[in-house]
Amino acid sequence: MKKIAIIGSGSWGVALGIYLAKNGNQVKIWSFLEEEKDKINNEKKCIYLPNVEIPESIVCSCDFREVLEGAELVLHVTPSKFVRSTLKQYEKFLNKDQMLIMCSKGFEQETQKTLDEVIKEEIPNIKYGILSGPSHAEEVSLNIPTALVIASEDERVKEYIIDAFRSPVMRIYTSKDIKGVELGGALKNIIAFCAGIAVGLNLGDNTFAALATRGLVEIARLGTAMGGSEKTFYGLTGLGDLIVTCGSEHSRNRRAGELIGKGFSIDEARKEIGMTIESVDNIDVAYKLAKKYNIEMPIVNTVYDVLYNGLQPQKAVENLMTRAFKEE
Repeated sequence: MKKIAIIGSGSWGVALGIYLAKNGNQVKIWSFLEEEKDKINNEKKCIYLPNVEIPESIVCSCDFREVLEGAELVLHVTPSKFVRSTLKQYEKFLNKDQMLIMCSKGFEQETQKTLDEVIKEEIPNIKYGILSGPSHAEEVSLNIPTALVIASEDERVKEYIIDAFRSPVMRIYTSKDIKGVELGGALKNIIAFCAGIAVGLNLGDNTFAALATRGLVEIARLGTAMGGSEKTFYGLTGLGDLIVTCGSEHSRNRRAGELIGKGFSIDEARKEIGMTIESVDNIDVAYKLAKKYNIEMPIVNTVYDVLYNGLQPQKAVENLMTRAFKEE
């Protein structure tokens, strides 16, 4: 039995906690909100996973020290915009033998930095890894077969994750490509948002397939420019994550895009979803990174104009379809 701390009580953090507890591990979850903590401890329920029962063995607390004390493994699962500030709060409770796994997907919007860069700046001596892949919280919490990737330069980290997660319903692959694994997980949210807009506009399967395929090309272009391996973007954490996020109504990024396609404002979409929509902040970051690295990303540029420059979604589609012809 391994002792595992999970920082974040949203749907993904709780889903990981449920899975790991059922897999024989001791799990403690940190929550920012007292009401979420009380619901987990007293009702054994998560507001974001209403149909799932949380195991009795899971304990939730708003005290970092209580959650982290004795933990061998720390899974960080907060929205990306809170990663740095949260790391600053609990860094003093960590020791050199603990391992930190980033399970959040996104960028730090203000600096355009990836989350592994944030870890290295805030806790430079920690052993860390990136856990990513096609995985809806709703399905992981129900033990539906899932495959994930742990990316790390530390072999002990990869071995530990495999040992903690392995089961007949969870397969873990390993990678040394930290940057590629992380960028695939962050950038696919943008394409899923665009796929949602296409659904909201009732554009059909042809449009959906074209958007996802060309979106993957853009992900790989920027990802390789930033140091990722091209083959990573055609694996689980690139293509795999893109498929599951674009194609499922579980995806809050796709649902948010669908609302935009139906005429909702971004503020109305946020209120309707009720959870963090990583793609919205990521679109701004990807747009700036494309400029920085001089990468052609027409889908990203167009959805940026939809969100920030008032471009109507239907006109955005027309703009993309009437670009100059080129070889694929």
